[in-house]
Amino acid sequence: MGYVITEPCSGTKDKSCVDVCPVDCIHGGDADPQLYIDPEVCIDCGACVSACPVEAIYADADVPERWKHYTAINADYFK
Repeated sequence: MGYVITEPCSGTKDKSCVDVCPVDCIHGGDADPQLYIDPEVCIDCGACVSACPVEAIYADADVPERWKHYTAINADYFK
């Protein structure tokens, strides 16, 4: 997985990241608490990172310790 959406997205779901994603790999329905990055579709371009106004998106290796569990949450969303 290249990028992970973490806790700051919960309840916010700003879709600026969706707008800049060149491969449409960011998803989340109205009932979902946040947006999610599909690890199978993401091309690791990083465009979403700077587009996120709440700084919720991190490269997999850079996810802060307190939000590491979001790596599994993102991956599980697409299973």
